[in-house]
Amino acid sequence: MKIAIPVDEKSLQSNVCVSFGRTPYFLIYDTDTKKSVFVDNGAAVSTGGAGIKAAQMIVDSKASILLTPRLGENAAEVIKAAEIKIYKTTTAAAQDNIEAFIAGKLPLLNEFHAGFHGQRGN
Repeated sequence: MKIAIPVDEKSLQSNVCVSFGRTPYFLIYDTDTKKSVFVDNGAAVSTGGAGIKAAQMIVDSKASILLTPRLGENAAEVIKAAEIKIYKTTTAAAQDNIEAFIAGKLPLLNEFHAGFHGQRGN
């Protein structure tokens, strides 16, 4: 199974990025091989629609799980349409969130914000 996580740096010890669409990188972690791949988020510099573009990158990565602290409604629709399950991260590092997910300790994320529509979110 592949898990996608927005991260601030190309490291398993990186913080999870609070802005899904504007994250600099996505970590794609394969639970079967234990391998990590970091993907540059080209959507981060978009003037609009960054969340939707980033969500499509997750779909294209063949991830079946997304771990993120929050997500806009439009991006959530793209993720859900691909039948990718969305879980809410803690404030810990990416590696800690992967371990928490595998242990069944992360809740499903089911509250989505309206998005920032062309503005950089904090």
